Amino acid sequence: MALIAGLMFLVVCLVLLAGYPVAFTLAGIALLFGLGGAAAGAFPAGELLALPSRVFGIMTNETLIAVPLFVFMGVMLERSQIARELLEATAALFGRRRGGLGITVVLVGALLAASTGIVGATVVTMGLLALPTMLRRGYDPGLSAGTICAAGTLGQVIPPSIMLVLLGDVIASAYQQAQASMGVFSMQTVSVGDLFVGALIPGLLTVAAYLLYLLFVAWRWPAAMPAVPDDERGATTGLVLVSRLLPPLVLIMAVLGSIMIGAATPTEAAAIGALGAILLAAARGRLGRRELTAVTDQTARLTSMVFMILIGASLFSLVFSAYGGDRAVHDLLGNLPGGALGAMLVVMAAMFLLGFILDFIEITFVVVPIVAPALLAMGLDPIWLGVMMAINLQTSFLTPPFGFALFYLRGVAPASLETGAIYRGVVPFILIQLGMLGLLAAWPGLVTWLPGLVYR
Repeated sequence: MALIAGLMFLVVCLVLLAGYPVAFTLAGIALLFGLGGAAAGAFPAGELLALPSRVFGIMTNETLIAVPLFVFMGVMLERSQIARELLEATAALFGRRRGGLGITVVLVGALLAASTGIVGATVVTMGLLALPTMLRRGYDPGLSAGTICAAGTLGQVIPPSIMLVLLGDVIASAYQQAQASMGVFSMQTVSVGDLFVGALIPGLLTVAAYLLYLLFVAWRWPAAMPAVPDDERGATTGLVLVSRLLPPLVLIMAVLGSIMIGAATPTEAAAIGALGAILLAAARGRLGRRELTAVTDQTARLTSMVFMILIGASLFSLVFSAYGGDRAVHDLLGNLPGGALGAMLVVMAAMFLLGFILDFIEITFVVVPIVAPALLAMGLDPIWLGVMMAINLQTSFLTPPFGFALFYLRGVAPASLETGAIYRGVVPFILIQLGMLGLLAAWPGLVTWLPGLVYR
């Protein structure tokens, strides 16, 4: 039976590589193996009757309501051209030093990550606004491309992040399964808010690591990151800078602050963020009927994609578990040398390699529900595990050939920028992210200290 579950997972990976839609691949393969196994007498057909209740549970999950709200907030802010204003203001502020444009891209990427959390919007915006300027000023093409792609992925680890919302829901369910498997019935739970707070310090450390790398390159190879000439710098007054920085900062503090002080759940904070994005767009005179229609249309498309994948993944995990796949994974991880640390190392390595060929949503909904209960049953902290997985999945946006940040930038980059240069440019940032994983593995308190302080 476990062999059938393994074959099922392998077939899903192969079909996804062939380019078929994720949601229908997961559901179709699950039905094929489920109905085929039932016909052969190897699968209890009654297990499929649990699917309607699972779908109903997904549709009524309060935590997942945050997904369309955060997506709406991000798309609305992108339409209000906040990124353009932030880039212009900070470029004038840091342009006087070598590497100033690179520093600007990372700082603006961090601000957009904390206010939108959408990788595609950030990378495309940066690619259209910052990349031509960087290339024209003599920046190394690979370094320019890598900086923009890496800055865009910050939206996956700096809250509010769609990835953390999805991971939080999956980790919470896995934590309950782990407690049940150990015969423990505790009222203690894990929430999306826990992951938000836990990811805050690692996210800021990642930004700091990017900046240190750029400063080192500017010092060691100054020709790769020249300063902007005096006569080409824009002039930005302190009042203009504050007027452009203050609105997104206030929105960030309203969303994250309301969660951290316990005044709102992540879903309620997402509603605050969505309303704040509407008010910012209205204040800038960019809330017409056409803009609102475009925002709601894109929000509906992205949300539908996420929920369809979630439904397909739910059916897949249902059939996979019925074939004994979850027990096989638990036994495999439990028998690895090194105990929990060895199992964690194997899972992290597998997720990193899968990131070369699968999207973070697929890994979150297919792989994490399989491995997380076993890891949590070994005594790993669920908040630490969730943040470690989030940073690992962040690399999937940068790893060729299917890194989405690479696709987004390639779509808006000039033809003179070679694809090979983009691939080379992201390698140092992938290494930085892997180094961050090692840092958090050595000092788990970087993740767990702040949630313990806020929620104790």
